[in-house]
Amino acid sequence: MDILYFAWVRERIGLPRERVETGAETVAQLVEELRGREPRYEAAFADLSALRVALDQELADFDAPLSGVREVAFFPPMTGG
Repeated sequence: MDILYFAWVRERIGLPRERVETGAETVAQLVEELRGREPRYEAAFADLSALRVALDQELADFDAPLSGVREVAFFPPMTGG
């Protein structure tokens, strides 16, 4: 699956996107896998309340299932203006 990182998430991880193989069943499990990779991932995912996630370009929750998902995007909350 493709994982996209935006704004400060991309800055902390150092990549705009990557392809990963995962056994995770939910977004939360995927985050735990990523956190275990390297300190930069742990830093990026330290505070999930400061993150939003989209699955195949649809906003989702961290308990959402990953079955059939091709793209996961992590980004800070959006502000209007």
